[in-house]
Order: sequence, then C-alpha cells, then structure tokens
Amino acid sequence: MSATQAEELVGDWSLDLESGLPAWMSIQKSEGKPVVYMRLYVGSAGPCNDVAESNGRLKFTLKKNKKAKTTTTVDVGIKAGKLDGVITRQSADGSTEDEAFTGKKIPPMPVSAPDLSKVRFGQPISLFNGKDLTGWKAHEPEKKMGWSVKDGLLKNTTPKTDFKATGDHANLKTEAVFEDFWLHIEFLVEEQRNSGIYLRGMYEAQVVDRDSRMQGLQGVGAIFGMIEPTKNAGRPGGRWQTYDITLVNRHVTVILNGEKVIDNKPVTGPTAGAVHTNPAEPGPIYLQGDHTNVSYRDIYLAPVLKD
Repeated sequence: MSATQAEELVGDWSLDLESGLPAWMSIQKSEGKPVVYMRLYVGSAGPCNDVAESNGRLKFTLKKNKKAKTTTTVDVGIKAGKLDGVITRQSADGSTEDEAFTGKKIPPMPVSAPDLSKVRFGQPISLFNGKDLTGWKAHEPEKKMGWSVKDGLLKNTTPKTDFKATGDHANLKTEAVFEDFWLHIEFLVEEQRNSGIYLRGMYEAQVVDRDSRMQGLQGVGAIFGMIEPTKNAGRPGGRWQTYDITLVNRHVTVILNGEKVIDNKPVTGPTAGAVHTNPAEPGPIYLQGDHTNVSYRDIYLAPVLKD
C-alpha cells in the first residue's frame, strides 16, 4: 500500500451498503501494518482477522460468533478518489453473495473534551406528549408494532424475554433529528428485561435493571460496550429510573438517577445496533423495541446552541 493510499484509507468511515444495513469501519496503523475494525449493524466491531494488503487494497475477514454459519470477507480500497468496497458472504455450502459499498470519511475525534461550562443549551422541548405517538415512527415499518401510549406512558409490549440482539418487533425513533444536546428520559424495566436509548441513533445508553446479568460495559449507566459507568447507580426492576445525558462534540456525560456515572468521555464509534453511523450528521433519538417490555415517560431534549 503506497503512502498516499494509506493516508486516504486510514481513519473512520460511515458506510453505505447496497442493502441499507447500517455499517461503520475504522482503519488504523500499528507498527506500519493496518488494523481494521468494522461493524455491520449488531455484529462485533473486531478487530478483523487476516488483514492483507494488495495493490492498494485491504482484504480481511470479519469476526463471527460461534453460531454463525456464514463467513464474511471484505475487499476495500480507494477508487477514483472514493471509498470502494465489496462484502462477500460465503455460506456453509460454498455459495457466495457479494454486496458493494461506498463510504464517507468521518472527521477525526476532537483532540480534547469540550468545556461543558461554556456550552449553551436551548429551551428544552418535549419529545413525547403523553397522549399519542406524534413525532415518533417505527424504524422498521414492516415489523410488528408493539409501541403504544397508555396512561401517559410510552410503552413497548412484546412477548420477548431473552436478550438476543434483535427481534420481530419494531424499534421506535423520533421523526426529528438532532445534533448535540442534553436529554432527559425516564424508563421502567422489570427484572431481567432489556431495552436501549440511542443518542442520535448511534450511541446506546443501556436500559436494564440494577441487578441484571448485564453489568459493567453492558450494564445500566453504560454506553453499551464502549464506556463503563464508574458505579452501578441503577434501581431494582420495576422501579422508575432517570437518565440525564449530555452529548457534546462526541463526548458523553451520563447522570443516572442523580449520580454522574460517565463524565465527559469520548465515544469513539457507533455502538452495536446503531442505525446511524456518521457523527458529522444529525440523527434521531431511537428506542429499542425489538427487545423486551419497557416504558418511557418525561422525554425532553435541549439542543446545544451554536455560536
């Protein structure tokens, strides 16, 4: 790989797949060799295996879970100044299927955390009127709709009780999209139940009870799989909990039930299940409905005011 080609490929990318599946890739250099991370929707981000350089392109294999029957390889490079890639999925019977993709380069992470004392927020706006689903829509309209409004609560009702990554019920998102903000949202889950709140459709604030089998990076107060809370400030299942979350310049502060558990930490990429992967563009507030029963209320957002 020439120096020019390496310079063009190195960095983070928001990918556009033919299928529309949300995807993200990060190409880094370590001791002169490429290290690749890539996530296709809910899959692992890597690092990817068997990265090889050839004729200005990279070829590698995505990590797969133990139950996966398909092997996924990727060929990516720069063509006519643009990202050019192909994903090849090979089934156990040897048959293959190709999917082309392009991508947008994501600006580098800020060098330092923002000074939140200098950030100005606009007037909070209510995202949920307590009466109906005005301002919200299913992300996957073809799936079963478990969302409704009852007794002033935004409720998701589904028979699912396991913690599998996806299900047959629809996720919900705001029709409006947002840049940086402060978000207040209250949630209720029973014991061993699971949902999630995605900031700008990219970064999941985990929704589980205090005593869930999911703890630490996967526990309540976490930015799922990315940033671990400093403590478990959650409440038992069946009790209301409160998030106050600030997202500014790709740094997040999380206050859970009045206790700061993440303090202005960088989020280096979209979390698993993200439906939006470009932090340079606005995105929705997105709630997992393909998991288990959950209720939300008192959802407010105050946008960051630009100078």
